[in-house]
Amino acid sequence: MVQQVLSAAQRAKLDGSDDALFYAEPRFVQHLDASFRSRLTALYRERIPPCAVVLDLMSSWVSHLPEGLTYDEVIGHGLNARELEANPRLDRHWVQNLNRDQMLPLAEASVDAVLIVAGWQYLQQPEAIAAELLRVVRPAGQVIVAFSNRMFFQKAPQVWTDGSDRDHLEIVARVLAAQGWAVEAVIAEDTPAQGPLGWLGGKGDPFFAVIGRKASL
Repeated sequence: MVQQVLSAAQRAKLDGSDDALFYAEPRFVQHLDASFRSRLTALYRERIPPCAVVLDLMSSWVSHLPEGLTYDEVIGHGLNARELEANPRLDRHWVQNLNRDQMLPLAEASVDAVLIVAGWQYLQQPEAIAAELLRVVRPAGQVIVAFSNRMFFQKAPQVWTDGSDRDHLEIVARVLAAQGWAVEAVIAEDTPAQGPLGWLGGKGDPFFAVIGRKASL
């Protein structure tokens, strides 16, 4: 049974129109800076073995996986088919609005690692998604939720727009734990700005991540 964490008010968005309309046109741009992306790829290299089946949930035209490494399979999900088709790391993909339908078309215990990058902040039913991910992940499998301080404000639920960075980390961890995930790590790091600003101590996009682990049999 899904354990609810958020209130109805916390799920509300300024723009309540169908998310599929908002994402109808592809955005072939980077939503996070190079320093964030580099830190994310390093985390993936550290955490995901090459033998893994990887689910890139709420993906786009890039997956930020390490170059030179291949995995058993990389499955992509998103809201824009053209972005997913342009992603060279995906072996297969599907389109689904997770705010309308939280049931994933994947078999139980079929995935080793789930990646969610800059997407959790748009989920209105994160508890149901966390429960579904626990279903499809194999024992000892993991979920890596990564994000920064950017968002499409009108599309993020109130729990995200009203919260601080610390609040965001806490709510992701609470939702995962409520569905049975063991929260293995919570990461909050500064990243250096690129180029001369970085040499002078300038900061890039902050890096936040929550890592959950499914219990072993």
